[in-house]
Amino acid sequence: MTHSALSLSQAQFFLSLGFMLLFLALELGLSWVLFYFRVKTFGSRHHAWMGAYRFWVRIFALAFILSFAASMPVLIQFGSVWPGLMEQVGDVVGPMLAASMLSLFIFKSCFLGVMLFAQRMLSNAVHTLVVFMVALGVTLTAFWLVAILAWMQVPTGVDVLEGHYVVVDWLAVLATPALPWYGGLLLAGSLLTVAFFMLGVSCAQTMQRPVTDSERLAFRTALFLGVGAWCVQLFMVVGNGFMTAEHQPAKAAATAAYWHSGVQPDLLFAAASPGVQEGVLGALRWSHAGGRWLGQDADGVLIGLDRFAHALPPVALTFWSFRLAVLAGVLMLLVLGWALLRTRRYGLDPHSLSYRSRQVLVGASVLGWVMLLAGAAYVLFGFAPYLVGSDITLAQVQGSNSAATVALGLLAYGLVYALCMVGFLQMLRHVVRFGVVPVARHRGRA
Repeated sequence: MTHSALSLSQAQFFLSLGFMLLFLALELGLSWVLFYFRVKTFGSRHHAWMGAYRFWVRIFALAFILSFAASMPVLIQFGSVWPGLMEQVGDVVGPMLAASMLSLFIFKSCFLGVMLFAQRMLSNAVHTLVVFMVALGVTLTAFWLVAILAWMQVPTGVDVLEGHYVVVDWLAVLATPALPWYGGLLLAGSLLTVAFFMLGVSCAQTMQRPVTDSERLAFRTALFLGVGAWCVQLFMVVGNGFMTAEHQPAKAAATAAYWHSGVQPDLLFAAASPGVQEGVLGALRWSHAGGRWLGQDADGVLIGLDRFAHALPPVALTFWSFRLAVLAGVLMLLVLGWALLRTRRYGLDPHSLSYRSRQVLVGASVLGWVMLLAGAAYVLFGFAPYLVGSDITLAQVQGSNSAATVALGLLAYGLVYALCMVGFLQMLRHVVRFGVVPVARHRGRA
């Protein structure tokens, strides 16, 4: 396979993984939001909270269907794009993939149908327990996927025998230093994404008709959820930065564009090239900033990209994807603060915002997706050219398809995903416009 085919294979796999991530984040975040709504129905405002639950459970169902469908191409591409991978790491990755699929099918078969179609056949307490089990099942499914990614980037608990990874201690495998930070980033990012999605949808509803109490409660919940999730996300980003500096010094150096080892970095949010003295980047200089975010050798010398000339990560892509994720996060904080200030005098009512302001919030609903995709690009591409630890490279496990074949597959996947996204947005638009259409009771079904 040529270098072009390898790059196209990476792009194809990231496209499939990124599309799955968009709806997995919605599914994961909404599952816990729905549980919160369901718990609140035990209070005095039962009907308002139930209305919020009934509306958002429909969007959760859409997200689940697309997330489940998008996971299939990802599993297929494990074998088609990287056919040599499972031969070497199957003893480790195989059981975790099986655990993820088992978690998915257990919660799908045992709880999801009951949650969606049997609400009127159960008491409020039992149905709330079912909603909790669905949220727990979605979280467990995502946990095993994150565990695979974390172990592949920082492998622990294994020995290498004749080119194959063999598990020595499963607890050590799951104790990889990357897992807490990657798991926290996904959960906090999912909740933050859902918060902005709810803000945008709630504001879109106000443009169609006067909102109900249920929609006001959803808007308020989204504001507070967004603030809390943003704070947790910031903590996770900082912790992940320290973990990256310790265990992935090449990615840390690429993130800062830190080229020469031992030179004190002077830039925090711009390329730390020692030769940059003038111009715009020179104005951004911060003397001795960023050293804690870079790896160090045994002598305490900061490790630059010159140490990785034989396996240099894509510096530009790593550098800018991280900054795009940070920019999206900063914009989300500004939007949250602005929305709270504009609505706090009116009980956090979205109708208190001007029409233009509500349009801004509708547009800002995609910021969570932007942050997730940029963060995923940083995590995955910043680890290149390796796929597992510092031993297995992408080139070693790549398939034998030509660049033209991979490009054709990339276009086909892109077209299918574009059509799925258009369909999702059209259905979302219909739900926003007409709300929850009452369904007549028939044989105890909701």
